[in-house]
Amino acid sequence: MTEEEKGFIIKDKRSFDEKGHIKEEEKAEKEGKHETKQKELGKAPLPEVNFNTLIFSLSSSALLHMGEISDPQSGETKKDLDLAKHSIDIIGMLKEKTKGNLADDERQFLDNILTDLRLRFVKASK
Repeated sequence: MTEEEKGFIIKDKRSFDEKGHIKEEEKAEKEGKHETKQKELGKAPLPEVNFNTLIFSLSSSALLHMGEISDPQSGETKKDLDLAKHSIDIIGMLKEKTKGNLADDERQFLDNILTDLRLRFVKASK
């Protein structure tokens, strides 16, 4: 084999593409490692991080404080309307701050959740 026939291979090991976004392979690998670690610990995998899961989490907190769902750890149902109102107010603030910046499905989800929580809060307050 001559010197010219010898070659070398360059493998790009950077996590980001030329635009600064995480490469799809890296993203998939990280998600796979996270799910494997969750399974090893005996935990369910966490949901995808996006705007709707944030709103869903805040709404679950409001429902918990309104006494509509039980605490997942203790199994007890408690009412704390001040904390419920606080969670609903946070969702309302997010609606105002994100106005014009949400996809249609995100906006609709936010509107539906907020309307439902406000109605439930009024009923719980009586």
